[in-house]
Amino acid sequence: MRPTRRTPSARHPRTALALAGGGPLGAIYEIGALCALDEALQGLDFNGFDHYVGVSAGGFIAAGLANGLTPRRLCEVFIEDRPGPEAFDPAWLVTPAWHEYASRLQRLPGLLGSALWGWGMEGMSFGHAFERLGAALPTGVLDNEAIHRQIAHLFSQPGRSNDFRELRARLTLVATELDTGNAAPFGRPGWDHVPISRAIQASAALPGLFPPVTIDGKHYVDGALKKTVHATVALDEGVDLLLCLNPLVPFHADPTVSSQRRIPSLIEGGLPAVMSQTFRSMIHSRLALGFKQYERSYPDTDLLLIEPDQRDPELFFANTFSYRQRRELAEHAYQQTRQMLRERQATLAPRLARHGVHIDTAVLDDPDLKLLRPLPSHNAAARRLHATLDELQARLQAWQPQA
Repeated sequence: MRPTRRTPSARHPRTALALAGGGPLGAIYEIGALCALDEALQGLDFNGFDHYVGVSAGGFIAAGLANGLTPRRLCEVFIEDRPGPEAFDPAWLVTPAWHEYASRLQRLPGLLGSALWGWGMEGMSFGHAFERLGAALPTGVLDNEAIHRQIAHLFSQPGRSNDFRELRARLTLVATELDTGNAAPFGRPGWDHVPISRAIQASAALPGLFPPVTIDGKHYVDGALKKTVHATVALDEGVDLLLCLNPLVPFHADPTVSSQRRIPSLIEGGLPAVMSQTFRSMIHSRLALGFKQYERSYPDTDLLLIEPDQRDPELFFANTFSYRQRRELAEHAYQQTRQMLRERQATLAPRLARHGVHIDTAVLDDPDLKLLRPLPSHNAAARRLHATLDELQARLQAWQPQA
């Protein structure tokens, strides 16, 4: 029997959780932050929101929460990589898109012939004629089909569902239709027949990195192309409290922060650092404008935005390919969020109290609370694995500014 969707009562504050994207790094930050929020905010059930909205990597986290996976369980699956049927293997995300390469390569002879004909017989300029060869380039370098398969397996476990219509809460995963640029709100009426795992794959299909995802004859790419969080899909239905997590913020070098890495200029990091700062600045400015609009258009909704500290270099210069650093980053996000709640407690407490949510100061003040347990040092295989990953990390960090 299909469970009925929960309808908020008059005494139950209507709540929504919106999670922005950010790739593996974004997911790591959001899981660490959610674990801290789950512990410190009494009266707020992170598996009991009325509406979950997810974009890109945030879609995976939102779908997991809507499926009953607690923040701590998501940490076990995604961060700790414990052995078992739900274990997360980062290798899903780095498999070359061989099928895409092959299909594009098959088109090359025809495109080359067309270019030569245009140049030699139609009098086209060489550059104009050979622009046609661009259609032979793959639309993505990595295969994202495993994302759909693995998440479908995760949500096929007892008590979970890969069907939007079988969830107790509303879940909306936003992608972008490639041919129109329009937002595609998977999970809403008319869009809810698509499997949740397929919608996550589409929402996270970053152009250039992953090929577009074909659904019902149309092609979809990353939902962040249109908006950063797409919170309006929840706000339009009426929400008393909207909690939003955005993991990507531009970096602000602050010489007054004694614990900060000494970074004279991001240009020292070369193209990766410059492109990261550019991308982060663009999406963050769009988010800031969006929240100003939300405040004007939805004055009866309390909006709470959770983000990393822009002066903190740890997340900006992170290497998400390192398993060891993945754990360190999640712990960092957990502790940073706890610190943020302590610093903003005076302003946050009255806003949250209106909805029956209270900040547990005892939890925040406990210096012994950790997100993750230390890795066992006696396991030889684990030591070899970590040594290999640390070597990879060191090589990748050669591209980044030194401390």
